[in-house]
Amino acid sequence: MIRCYASDTIQRLGERLVRLYPNHDRDDLLRRLLLLDGRYGVGSNPGVANELWDETDSVLITYGDSIRKTGEMPLETLKRFADDFLHDAFSTIHVLPFFPFSSDDGFSVMDYRMVRPDLGDWRHLQSLGENFHLMYDLVLNHASRQGDWFKQYTLDVAPFRDYFVEADPDKDYSMVVRPRNLPLLSAVNKQGERKHVWTTFSRDQVDLDFRNPDVLFEFLDVLSFYLSRGARILRLDAIAYLWKEVGTSCIHLPQTHELVKLLRDFVTMIEPRTIILTETNVPHEENIAYFGHGDEAHMIYQFSLPPLILHALQTGNGRYLTAWARGLPEPPPGCTFLNFTASHDGIGVRPLKGLIPDDELDAVVHGVTERGGLVSMKANTDGSESPYELNITWFDALSDPQNPDRDLQIRRVLCSQAIMMAMKGIPAVYIHSLTATPNDLKGVKESGRARSINRRMWADTELRHLLGDETSVQAAVFPEMVRMLTLRSRETAFHPDSAQKIQETVPGCFAVRRTSRDGMCNILSLHNLTASVLTIPLAHQDLFESIGGTDLISGEAVSSEATEVKLAPYQVRWMRMNYA
Repeated sequence: MIRCYASDTIQRLGERLVRLYPNHDRDDLLRRLLLLDGRYGVGSNPGVANELWDETDSVLITYGDSIRKTGEMPLETLKRFADDFLHDAFSTIHVLPFFPFSSDDGFSVMDYRMVRPDLGDWRHLQSLGENFHLMYDLVLNHASRQGDWFKQYTLDVAPFRDYFVEADPDKDYSMVVRPRNLPLLSAVNKQGERKHVWTTFSRDQVDLDFRNPDVLFEFLDVLSFYLSRGARILRLDAIAYLWKEVGTSCIHLPQTHELVKLLRDFVTMIEPRTIILTETNVPHEENIAYFGHGDEAHMIYQFSLPPLILHALQTGNGRYLTAWARGLPEPPPGCTFLNFTASHDGIGVRPLKGLIPDDELDAVVHGVTERGGLVSMKANTDGSESPYELNITWFDALSDPQNPDRDLQIRRVLCSQAIMMAMKGIPAVYIHSLTATPNDLKGVKESGRARSINRRMWADTELRHLLGDETSVQAAVFPEMVRMLTLRSRETAFHPDSAQKIQETVPGCFAVRRTSRDGMCNILSLHNLTASVLTIPLAHQDLFESIGGTDLISGEAVSSEATEVKLAPYQVRWMRMNYA
């Protein structure tokens, strides 16, 4: 049964469909879309979205098998570990692609509606969702060459014969922005005829043709299915490259933005508590464009934050981090940032474009290789190559080859996480940042892929042993990060929509003030970016015009008459201010 919708909702969806598919009948397209209402039980009883997020929200990013135990399905192991250790710290678990795949650690999807049998099944994911919200990946740009969709394409079977982007190899593709240094087109055999298909990321990942509305409706069906299986947040993977037009850059095209807006309207209509997150690892101004006018993505990654934090802690100077943070625009109503320092991919280099000088960017890249990391390259339109991402674990990225003091490294790591947690938005933590995982060079050698350096699989028994061993780095980092996230979740000043003010202070300190929406809670976060003791003046910097306060992290009271605060090397203070 199709519900009645407000006329403006129907009109807006119809207009979006016409802009995407001007040569198709609007009413037919709209009818197909509305027939998805109630599919898989989604939309039959939609909830009410009072608030999409608050200060209790945070995200753990993990593969379904990042932690394994012999004789147990990995998704069962993940649930047990999360229930035992993470319930107070995280509200959401982002389970990275758990579908049958042929390459790219899950992002070359063979079957969009199936859980890999070696991980578990849909029941295991829904069980994980009993105590956590869930984030799933919607891998829209491409599908596996080994999957059934592409096999049916090669047999010229409808509707799949028109699912993938075909291209003429004799045309000029020099304007196309490339995220990889691999061939853009790949030759295939389609029912005995040689064709060339678009392969943005690899020969095994064939780009889907959203110029065909059948592809859109296929994914609206997949999206509805994910919502019925517990998804609360949908991550749109590699969305920037979605729409193809020869003679353009094929990145951030107007149709791509229009399609994201349509997805937001669709989920708002059928399940308004759903959040759309776009994954666009591009320069900052291009990234924030995916907010639209508050009508596009609900949430975008702060892709510039990880490399800026890395630069600040490598140099002991927060100048560029502070300048960038001060210039951040206010997200439109109903939108927010997802703040993070590391993910399953590497640390993006492109998001630093224009934010730090080229020589300092080169120093960051060199610093990563000094610490055992790798550098992945992309092809430029002029035929040259440039760094695309830095492949290294966050723990090793914050080591110091000149001073291998483990305690200082741990402090640097915790400082980096505190910065991310204090910023306006929702914090997200990758499992290997939480577990202080070192570079997995063995994994790189075995897989031949640079990204494997940050995708280790922990044995459940080993990880639990290390967490119980007070001499291990895991026992130093993991519980303190959990404690900081738990402290954060109790403070209304850390609501994603609370005001943020970046304070000017000494170069070795990053200072941010958060004020709750009702003005009753103020927290000043001070982060020492150096290996030296810092003295932070308070009064003349308009940092602490209160009658004192309490450092939430140490529990130490700060006098109303204090004119300065001292920070030990890499120390963090979250000072809740008191007012008369």
